[in-house]
Amino acid sequence: MASASERPPTQLPASDDAPSAFHVMAKPSGSICNIDCTYCFFLSKEALYPNDKHRMSDATLEAYIRQLLESHRTPQVTLAWQGGEPTLMKLDFFRRAVELTEKHRRSGQTVQHAFQTNGMLLDHDWCAFFKQHNFLIGLSVDGPRELHDTYRRDRRQQGTFDRVMQGWRHLRRHGVEFNILCTVNAANQDHGRAVYRFFRDELGAQWIQFIPIVERASAATLEVANQGWSDSPGRKRLLYTQTGNLVTERSVGSAQYGRFLVDIFEEWVRRDVGSIYVQLFDVTLEADFGRHLLCIHAPTCGQGMALEYNGDLYACDHFVEPGYRLGNIHATPMSKLAGSPQQRKFGQDKHDALTTQCRKCEVRSVCNGGCPKDRFALSRDGEPGHNYLCSGLELFFRHTRPAMRTMAQLLQHNRAPADVMALTAAQDARGGPYRPCPCGSGRKFRFCHGDKAPSSPFSGVRPEAAEPRQGRAIPAGTQEASD
Repeated sequence: MASASERPPTQLPASDDAPSAFHVMAKPSGSICNIDCTYCFFLSKEALYPNDKHRMSDATLEAYIRQLLESHRTPQVTLAWQGGEPTLMKLDFFRRAVELTEKHRRSGQTVQHAFQTNGMLLDHDWCAFFKQHNFLIGLSVDGPRELHDTYRRDRRQQGTFDRVMQGWRHLRRHGVEFNILCTVNAANQDHGRAVYRFFRDELGAQWIQFIPIVERASAATLEVANQGWSDSPGRKRLLYTQTGNLVTERSVGSAQYGRFLVDIFEEWVRRDVGSIYVQLFDVTLEADFGRHLLCIHAPTCGQGMALEYNGDLYACDHFVEPGYRLGNIHATPMSKLAGSPQQRKFGQDKHDALTTQCRKCEVRSVCNGGCPKDRFALSRDGEPGHNYLCSGLELFFRHTRPAMRTMAQLLQHNRAPADVMALTAAQDARGGPYRPCPCGSGRKFRFCHGDKAPSSPFSGVRPEAAEPRQGRAIPAGTQEASD
């Protein structure tokens, strides 16, 4: 007999205020993970459900899939699986998910499964299943071994790089489409190009997204937060919430984040436009046409929610905490929760709470103040609620504006954005090899982003030969969180 939390909801009409489509990040194993990344604040969310097994039941699985498919009034739906680590649910769980998807999918409705993993448990069986059912895999890697292993360690505090690379090899052997999700943190923030080249040249990645690590803390919690978020004997464990105006020592610096992105952009705009897709570059170009495909930089948000293993729905993956719980899908239909006044206010507040500095900013149309989770700094005028990453975001958007506008003009004239590479090469030739590099490093162009660019100081892997692939992006409606 189903528990009270798993009984079918009363059949209520879908809310007229519900969006026609929205994104839900489902966490079938909750916050439980098989590694112990120091910066992963989601590990602390286990404290929200201290006496549970953190495993999604069949009743919750079916309720989630049925309600998500019923709620969408668009032909394409994404079922996004994350954690914690979703592979802990074992293959049979996802076989059942595919079965239920086919059971509840309406005629003409296309369903895409997106699956974010640390790659540690991937093997032949997992990857054969992913290939058979056309799963799109996000693989979490923070760069070459020396950078990845800084924070992405197991519970014995051993690096995970070699085991993740074994999972990557399985993906390649089976021809599974994959993207790279890389967090930008204190360890890799000064090595943007080396990280990017590793993904491009060593891992053969064609789709990459970069997620800044910003771990908030207060003066009272900073010392404990700097030790990490896992449940360690002998010390008090914190429940991470979006409070405090300090950041941990692992967090990326604001200016460093901007320079990291610029470093990669200057490499990309000369060599890889049209062949390598970086999520933030894509959505920045789209913004020139008034389309905001990523919640982080859209004017409003609220259409990217998180579902816990027990059916609790939260306003956002970054706000899985009591004050942002919308309800439970076993008690209230998902469409009603997605269109609730609480959720609409959460999304609108992103726009309404902009600081004066933000409202007057020249790049507001592409930035829109960034993610609400990062708005805990003071503006130049001393106004609270400004984005901690502002200086870096402003640097990136200002720096890339000329090239982005050139690509937008190329598209308007039915030309490929990749033609910007030839235009950039002509600019480089006019400027000469010994001018200051346009990236702002202070080095001469030839020895920075030119033909004598420094090689990576990090070790790599020897990727096995693989046939060329056509990548597919993780749906851009919401930013994926690090696992």
